[in-house]
Amino acid sequence: MDLSVLQLFVEVMNQGSFAAVARDRNLDPSSVSRAISSLEAELGIRLFQRTTRQLSPTEAGTIYFERIEPLIEEMQQAIDVATDASGLPKGTLRVTASVSFGHKCIVPLLPQFESLYPDLTIDLLLTDAVVDLFAERMDVAIRLGLLADSTLIAQQLMRTHYSVCASPEYLRRLPPLKKPEDIESHSCLLFPLPGFRSKWIFKDRQRELSEVSVSGRTMISSAIALQHCAIAGMGLALLPNWLIEEDLRIGALIDVFPDYDVTATDFSTAAWLVYPSRAYVPLKVRAFIDFLKNSISG
Repeated sequence: MDLSVLQLFVEVMNQGSFAAVARDRNLDPSSVSRAISSLEAELGIRLFQRTTRQLSPTEAGTIYFERIEPLIEEMQQAIDVATDASGLPKGTLRVTASVSFGHKCIVPLLPQFESLYPDLTIDLLLTDAVVDLFAERMDVAIRLGLLADSTLIAQQLMRTHYSVCASPEYLRRLPPLKKPEDIESHSCLLFPLPGFRSKWIFKDRQRELSEVSVSGRTMISSAIALQHCAIAGMGLALLPNWLIEEDLRIGALIDVFPDYDVTATDFSTAAWLVYPSRAYVPLKVRAFIDFLKNSISG
């Protein structure tokens, strides 16, 4: 029985779609459908009920999946162990990160990483969606903020903190900001996540908290775009340290409240390296994690 077809079956079960698996593997959906039909013919059972609008597993398909998935995982681990016996990372490393963090922190490091590991192919997915690492066959994810409980393994890559910042030009032409409450009379650049678009939370040196309502005419789903708008003088922005450190250093942006900690959600935030829980972590994954921790941890 062809291992690659069994892997396709497991992926279709996890994603619930021939088309999604086809996109992920850069295949024609009809080829995925034919592979599953061939497996059904070989097994003599129907694995999926197909309609024009829906694909759902049969009872036999669910039973088969529950038995075959752990075996496929074991076989993949055996392949990883054998591949790693050479002592050099090789194969394809599939990584996902948010769009802004990926552009700012990961992409600039790729040339160095590729030069260190010439036998390794990088497949980087930049998306602000939370990717299912198992369904999407991802090796590593870089995730920001607080982690939800899961069976995934996580290592902290770097602590993160936020600053309310604005361009010098904006601060020259608008009323002075002496305390956080003054923000309510200013235009803010908003991020469309719960909390970020309605309030910012400040903590002073005495650890006293104050919550300030924010409003503005511009809401953008990209932190990099908000950074550019802030530099252009369009308003105040709440942005992470990994994005604006250079802007603060050269004076393109000003930290408006340097004596406060500020957040929209939680003060204990970080960037995390997350990977599937396995008895064996492939060498390519260990190499990438070590490289990032040595390059940008903090």
